[in-house]
Amino acid sequence: MLISVQALRALAAWTVVCHHFMQIFFDFKANGPIGQLFIDKGAVGVDIFFVISGLVIFLSTQDKSLPPTRFLLYRLSRIVPAYWLYTALMALVVVFARPVLPDQKVDWAHFLLSLLFIPSENPGGYGIYPTLNVGWTLNYEMLFYVLFAWALLFRVQARLMIVAALLFAVCQAWTGYGWISTFYRVDIVYEFLLGIAIGMAFRRGWIIPRLCLPLLGITGALWAIYHWAPQPRFLAWGLPSAVLVIACMSLERFFAGSRVFKVLGNSSYSVYLMHVLVLSAGGFVAQRYGINPYAMFGVCAAFIGLASWASYEFVEKSSYRWLKGLIDGESSNKALAVLSRQKY
Repeated sequence: MLISVQALRALAAWTVVCHHFMQIFFDFKANGPIGQLFIDKGAVGVDIFFVISGLVIFLSTQDKSLPPTRFLLYRLSRIVPAYWLYTALMALVVVFARPVLPDQKVDWAHFLLSLLFIPSENPGGYGIYPTLNVGWTLNYEMLFYVLFAWALLFRVQARLMIVAALLFAVCQAWTGYGWISTFYRVDIVYEFLLGIAIGMAFRRGWIIPRLCLPLLGITGALWAIYHWAPQPRFLAWGLPSAVLVIACMSLERFFAGSRVFKVLGNSSYSVYLMHVLVLSAGGFVAQRYGINPYAMFGVCAAFIGLASWASYEFVEKSSYRWLKGLIDGESSNKALAVLSRQKY
């Protein structure tokens, strides 16, 4: 992945962290403009994630003859192990350390649905959220992966239109399952299409290295995010997020070779998954012992940074390599069996 995109992904993850810091420590009540900014606009990190996800999935498959089943297995191998780990940790904290997460409840049927990426009403009574609350975005990710897998059956140039048609069919036209349809009938899902479109433009050489124009684009995108209410979200936050991605890609030469940005980008998925657990524990300790919230946030941020790096290295990367080896080994064995039958 481009280092500039890694840097933007890390920034998006930490923007969400600051958003949830204001929720957990201050109940979304700010005393200053910076805190209010993260309350009102911090959730835009999710929109940036979705655009980047569409971009990465398109670019990582454009020159490969990848069967849909193997593509889905690869994505599950990348996403599931860390998600299941932190979902299990969330459930354990709720059951055995209830004061840390007093508003959360665990229902084991709901817990199972969460692991399977099936949207369902949270037993805490605050909406359609999985056990690990931030996992709601992964339900959209999984839908996108399934639909993109179908698009792999078509030529590269047609994949954007195929995914767009399938997204519209599932999220707008299909109404067979009531509340499930309600969950998916949101415009944020179309932000994946922006990422695919950016990938197609990049593939054709339309995103070229520049300086002034990308900086102007970043300024305009941030202005739009700051001044526009997030409704409709696709227009107010999705399009500016796409501009940020394009601008960063145009500035790639200023990021290339940076190990720091690469590490931060690699760790961003674990940052996203674990930060609510760490912030909740920090908020509990700060309230109990009268510790300054911002000092505690500094401790939490340092812990999240180090723990997310370890999580990427020893959970995400290790599990992905092992599972991918199993998948590739099984595929190779099947291919050898076919060749053997053809030979004899």
